[in-house]
Amino acid sequence: RDHGQRLATGAGVMTGGIGGSALWFLSRGSGIVLLVLMTLVVLLGLLTRAGRPLPGLPRFAVAGLHRNASLLSLAFLAVHIGTAVIDSYVTLGWLDAVLPFTAAYHPLSIGLGALSVDLLLAIVVTSLLRQRIGRRIWRFVHSSAYAAWPVAIAHSLALGPDIGHGFLLWLTLACIAAPVAAIAWRAWPSISAVPDRQLAA
Repeated sequence: RDHGQRLATGAGVMTGGIGGSALWFLSRGSGIVLLVLMTLVVLLGLLTRAGRPLPGLPRFAVAGLHRNASLLSLAFLAVHIGTAVIDSYVTLGWLDAVLPFTAAYHPLSIGLGALSVDLLLAIVVTSLLRQRIGRRIWRFVHSSAYAAWPVAIAHSLALGPDIGHGFLLWLTLACIAAPVAAIAWRAWPSISAVPDRQLAA
């Protein structure tokens, strides 16, 4: 059985019943919100480290929004994992959520999600131990958030057949385009300064 089959058959005739259907939709919905929040976290992280002021928004406000979005994404991550494990439609254990590529159901897709979870957990743990491990190690591990984001997108694309069309397709494309645009905006001063350096030389 596949997620696409459940989506196509409608809430009234799904195999898992009303309770299972609600859990599946909650898991799916929280996953979509989580993807948006992770994109926002990565986007704000890129903008914060750019060293350039944002029009109409002070840097401390960007950093605060980045922190709050990170905490909110952890809450939706807990809901996403919890509902997926509790839902009887598929057989997933709690270890499947943290041990990549060990799940019996869609091992590659679930494994990508577990890998993203592990990267996020590493960020949480090192942030709690930041004063003990030092800023250099913390920043190195914190940078793994940039890897967790594309892995999470790959997890969504591999496991969600409905994401390839309609609103979810445009939402996914926007989630990909926003950090790419932020990277270009962040790199633009260095790129634009090249002709000036060459002229000075």
